[in-house]
Amino acid sequence: MRFSKSFFLVLITLFLAIYYLVCGAYLNKLGYTNAESLFYIEKARIVFDGVGNRIKVMGLTSPIFPFYATFIFFITCSKMLAPVIASAIGTAILFNIMAGTLVKRFNDDFYLLILLILFMLHPGILYAACSGKSIYLVLIFFYLFFLNILKFYKSNTTFHISIASICLVVLVFCDYKFIWLTLFFIPLVLSIAIQSLNLSEKESIFRLFLSFNSPSLRRKLISKTFALYIIIFILPIASVIVFKLLNLTHANDLNYFLESPYATWNVLSERVNFDQITSTRASTIIPQEISLLISLKALVFCPMIILAIYLFRRSTYQILTLLTPFGLIEFLHIKYDKVFLSYEYYLIFLVLALLCITFKAQLIHRQKILKLALIILVPIQIFTGYLFLAKSNLPEERNFITTLLIRKPSSIDNQDSNRDISYYLNGLPSNSNVLVDDAIAYPVIAYVNNVKQLTMPYQDEFSSAIESPQKYDDYILVATAKNIVTGYTQLNNKYIAIIKLANSALNLRTVYQSDDWILYRIEK
Repeated sequence: MRFSKSFFLVLITLFLAIYYLVCGAYLNKLGYTNAESLFYIEKARIVFDGVGNRIKVMGLTSPIFPFYATFIFFITCSKMLAPVIASAIGTAILFNIMAGTLVKRFNDDFYLLILLILFMLHPGILYAACSGKSIYLVLIFFYLFFLNILKFYKSNTTFHISIASICLVVLVFCDYKFIWLTLFFIPLVLSIAIQSLNLSEKESIFRLFLSFNSPSLRRKLISKTFALYIIIFILPIASVIVFKLLNLTHANDLNYFLESPYATWNVLSERVNFDQITSTRASTIIPQEISLLISLKALVFCPMIILAIYLFRRSTYQILTLLTPFGLIEFLHIKYDKVFLSYEYYLIFLVLALLCITFKAQLIHRQKILKLALIILVPIQIFTGYLFLAKSNLPEERNFITTLLIRKPSSIDNQDSNRDISYYLNGLPSNSNVLVDDAIAYPVIAYVNNVKQLTMPYQDEFSSAIESPQKYDDYILVATAKNIVTGYTQLNNKYIAIIKLANSALNLRTVYQSDDWILYRIEK
């Protein structure tokens, strides 16, 4: 009895999912975690276990698709491992999609083996699969977007453009910064429209010349260009506008999902990381982020993209398509000048390179040379993947590779202090209430068993509780002056001084204190 390749792909996918789950659970047991996964856990606890109006939390938490992806596993599996399970299964699905595309085009198992090796050993893929971050969704829909763009180039069927547009919408709601990718497709659409015209001339510049000198071709070119603009851009733009109006309706702010620390994890994390890094290592970090070097860093990270561009060397508009991610990271570096580019923006080049090789490998006559090039490039690719994580500017990325290699989380970015205070909160009497601000305390709340005891900003009574805590709560959780995020919350040491000045009868007693947190009991 012979099994089809599709069956073997399913088996390999299941194996990878289990492999990632075991690795992710083990890293979690060792103490590795990150801000994004803790943020999703905290918001999921509010949605399922919280008290009060949770509509804003449920509908406006961003990025929304990664948040919803944790829901199924939050309900059915371990709450603390829900993001890890989602990322492990999601990365295995990414492999299945990429491998499925590969085996449909040719039967050579060598390329499937290369793909499997990268998915098992590349530190970046392991980071996407085992960290609980949303990178896996970004990679899936980035891959599907460019897959359908390349399919359109081959078939000239607008169906693929429509699917690409849908993938772009999901990609934007996995990471809003990818909305800027549309900027680099605006000039490219004209080139695509020119290429789609039925002309004998092959060179784009001559096709353009012929089109503008013929009234009928000119009208056809204008119609096709406009139609492509509508198909590609109308759905993403309309979706963003609708979501912003939703934010305006429920939060009185169009950009609530982008700028509020209650709606998204990265607004605070990015500020803190930049301030912390530039203040301690400004002289060594800043030169590494010079704009002209960003694209060069992407090439160093992913030398396979050079091979991919070479394979498309005879198609100008396809090479321009492959260059759009380079334009994106350069633009992001300029626009978000106080944010370091995270690992995922380099990892997209690996996915894109593998897609290009999938499309072109079967057309290469000198297969031995191509295979030799891949045998050389894959170990280099794995090494640069490790190097970029180990030398990353972001502590949580360095922490992942440190935990993975030496089986001990780095002291730079661990959550020990947050776990300790959460365990203390879990031991409080069940009828007690704690005033807490989850703008900065979401890593603490993620570990709290009963969020019904907590008074938080999503609840209507939070503002009143801030002014008169003795009427609503029994405890107040306050950030100390040493806490690196103390300046981003009302509940800090300054708040205690102000509330005591406003209410001299308020009697507070310290019941727990660490470097980052103080828990006060309100004596009544």
